[in-house]
Amino acid sequence: MKLTRKQATSGAVSGAGVSATRRAFLRNSGLAAGGAAVAGMFTPRMMRKTEAAEPAANAGPVETKRTVCSHCSVGCGVYAKVQNGVWVDQEPAFDHPFNLGAHCAKGAALREHGIGTRRLKYPLKLVDGKWKRIPWDQAIEEIGDRLLKIRQSAGPDSVYWLGSSKHNNEQAYLFCKWRGFWGSNNMDHQARICHSTTVAGVANTWGYGAMTNSYNDMHNSKAMLFIGSNAAEAHPVAMQHILRAKEGGSKMIVIDPRYTRTAAHSDYYVSIRPGTDVPFIWGVLWHIFQNGWEDTEYINQRVYGLEKIRAEVAKWTPDVVENVSWAKPEQVRQVAEMMAKNRPGTIVWCMGGTQHTIGNNNTRAYCVLQLALGNVGVSGGGANIFRGHDNVQGATDLGPNCHTLPGYYGLSEGAWKHWSRVWDVDFEWIKGRFDPELYDGESGGKVHPMNMSGIPVSRWMDGVLESKNNITQKNPIHAMVFWGHASNSQTRVPEQKKAMEMLDTLVVIDPHPTVSAVLGERQNNTYLLPASTQFETYGSVTASNRSLQWRDKVIEPLFESKPDHVIMYKLAKKFGFADQMFKHIKIVKNAQGDEEPLIEDIVREYNRGTWTIGYTGQSPERMKLQQQNWHTFNTTSLKAEGGACNGEFFGLPWPCWGTAEMKHPGTPVLYDPSKPVAEGGLCFRARFGVEHDGVSLLANNSYPVGSDIKDGYPEFTFGMLQKLGWDTDLTPDEMAAIQKVGGAKPAGVNWKTDLSGGIQRVAIKHGCAPFGNAKARTVVWQFPDPVPIHREPLYTSRHDLISKYPTYEDRKILYRLPTRYASVQNARNYSTDFPLVHISGRLVEYEGGGDETRSEAWLAELQQEMFVEINPVDANNANVRHGQVVWLEGPENGAKIRIRAMVTRGVPPGVVFTPFHFDGHFEGADLRDKYPEGAAPYVLGESTNTATTYGYDVVTMMQETKATLCRVVPA
Repeated sequence: MKLTRKQATSGAVSGAGVSATRRAFLRNSGLAAGGAAVAGMFTPRMMRKTEAAEPAANAGPVETKRTVCSHCSVGCGVYAKVQNGVWVDQEPAFDHPFNLGAHCAKGAALREHGIGTRRLKYPLKLVDGKWKRIPWDQAIEEIGDRLLKIRQSAGPDSVYWLGSSKHNNEQAYLFCKWRGFWGSNNMDHQARICHSTTVAGVANTWGYGAMTNSYNDMHNSKAMLFIGSNAAEAHPVAMQHILRAKEGGSKMIVIDPRYTRTAAHSDYYVSIRPGTDVPFIWGVLWHIFQNGWEDTEYINQRVYGLEKIRAEVAKWTPDVVENVSWAKPEQVRQVAEMMAKNRPGTIVWCMGGTQHTIGNNNTRAYCVLQLALGNVGVSGGGANIFRGHDNVQGATDLGPNCHTLPGYYGLSEGAWKHWSRVWDVDFEWIKGRFDPELYDGESGGKVHPMNMSGIPVSRWMDGVLESKNNITQKNPIHAMVFWGHASNSQTRVPEQKKAMEMLDTLVVIDPHPTVSAVLGERQNNTYLLPASTQFETYGSVTASNRSLQWRDKVIEPLFESKPDHVIMYKLAKKFGFADQMFKHIKIVKNAQGDEEPLIEDIVREYNRGTWTIGYTGQSPERMKLQQQNWHTFNTTSLKAEGGACNGEFFGLPWPCWGTAEMKHPGTPVLYDPSKPVAEGGLCFRARFGVEHDGVSLLANNSYPVGSDIKDGYPEFTFGMLQKLGWDTDLTPDEMAAIQKVGGAKPAGVNWKTDLSGGIQRVAIKHGCAPFGNAKARTVVWQFPDPVPIHREPLYTSRHDLISKYPTYEDRKILYRLPTRYASVQNARNYSTDFPLVHISGRLVEYEGGGDETRSEAWLAELQQEMFVEINPVDANNANVRHGQVVWLEGPENGAKIRIRAMVTRGVPPGVVFTPFHFDGHFEGADLRDKYPEGAAPYVLGESTNTATTYGYDVVTMMQETKATLCRVVPA
């Protein structure tokens, strides 16, 4: 059934005769303390008629800086106007190919970063429960001494380095590099808890774990399927591209438990039970297979293992799908027919699909649907995976992940040796920085800590709380460094609070104090260091579509804040490894008198090493030239039409093969064989071998236009060039570099470890993809579920389905920790006492954990209270009225949050929704007085994750936030 805007909307509230918009709900429900604080800024004397002032006689010239919005991953261009060092005005860039002059609420408030006062202004230290201002030098000395003492006594793994998706590419890369010089893989960032299941699922299907097309390319889509994505609120500017496609005739389908603002734009909407994505997708494929709507030729040429998918899909008949997922047979068939008869079609997913204990199964199922329809590697098709932070894509590609080095090189000895060559340091010296003991590996045998995944951020608290005997490292975590991370964005806040109280040392490095500074009952040994915002430094960021963009520095750092890479350098000097870590990175004096690593040199360093994903062709010069020529790029194809960047794609989307001198234009659509590799074409990556179970994994009679090899082929090595007779195309310098890497066995040097780029260059010269030409695989034999299957959430509302769709058995070792599955699910039927499925998501006004955006007066005015959306049926059953203060109680540890009820038919009976951007209250207690003076956000509220529960994806340790249980009762 298709709902009309009049019949249901996430913005409509009803109950006891009440009907109003969400804005009216917030306005009429009474101001929270934060809202009152905002209102208090505007006295009657301030409310007066305004007139244009005469320009000051000594006003300096106005400079216009080009920057990029620091919120979601669309990558909107912004013109920032600066006068006398002050950010005086901003405009959305009308000539920018992504946002075309548009801003969302968050983007329109960017200038607050440069004029806002609700920031950390100087270093602070907690002394007997009071914040004390200290100089930077003292802060670095004390923090350094404490962490070095822990390193010496408990081992390098006892300090956890938590990085950020808010770092630019260069800072994220440096922080990833940091692990080798400190000597621990206990390092991670936000991507773990937003799209790690995407990266794992998608990369293991067709080669790379990233968005295949672009927002702009959706103009060419004939169908758009959104599942677990509320783009209208989470990626508002992306909606102009979505609606442009719709105006061109594209069908818009939205699958979501909740009727969202995105659903209000849809041609067809289906509500499913949270946590049943795989049954729904398999139900769609059931109809596609039954009707012969699959693309048989495409499958034969480019897809492996679909017969095993058919066997699983056959189990998901319309009646079974309806029983498990709520979706009615006619709804599922309608979606299948719309996708099949409107090609090319794209699929869009976000955290509604990823944040599950089977998140990797969900993302692989989405990919399989697209492969069956032949929708991958075509303009208007693909997987448009919208990311949540301005640089979460780049930070994932280059930055601090607990299981990979930059460029997804993994943690093998070969990967470490590659990066040791790039850094020009001795591999054995790097290895010596790690704990020398061997530990039990996940798959058996003993493993060196250097080659073992670290503890993921989703479970850092277990690294503190678990007994020493249960952790696969020398000692538990003793110190946490939260560097640009909001802890309220993670589940199990009560356990985080307990862990914070047990830490020897807690360091928060951020423009804002964040709730990490105030959550625990700590009295001493907590440090707050004021980091600059991204508008007080410069460098590159990678948008969701893999495009890199250069940011100007808009203003000098405010107060006593310092850019992240400056702080990294200060700490590296204190720890004694600055000379090695910055060996080929120039250090300059900045305007504050600090020693600052040169951003351009950091780019050149990751250009030298990141061959896997093609972060090698985007030199600083190329990125800066594109930044000055936004207006020359076509707003659909993203290709420059004349001008200085003629023929290049905007942002040189990776892979941008070879060296910058090769002038590769970037790859706008992954796996598209309709154009030569040299012009942005590709095939599927050969990263899983050449055969499995006796069946070839290489492409069959499918190859990029202009390829000299007219069929599938493995990834390129020097030995393969020799067999083809193409080794003579290498230059003497390239040959020398290959021999240096390979030593006595140069044949084994491959396209990923050849520092000269010669193997890539020669392969592309002959029209071939350096990474080979294979089939995408629908069966991932290394995963616990080779074929994606449905498993009920640990806290399921359908306890009767557990016997048929059970979760996994408990694991003794997973990312260094024991992980519970069946013991939680089988403990008892939680749905009896906690009958409501609890989901969470974003609001248009706030970003991430919200500390930053709730500290901006204009945004804070728009959203003043934390709330829960609840259906009238559930509200009436619980004796809850619209606007009433309620307790939302979770099934673990008696956890509860005190929030306001918003009664709305936008959520179906049995489901409640809460936003995840709030913090500063804990189980009814207001923590405002614990913040440093003047640094608390205007708006505080309960964190929804205080009431969320245990549950992690078995492949990535992604947290479960979209299918847990709760109850709502009057406060």
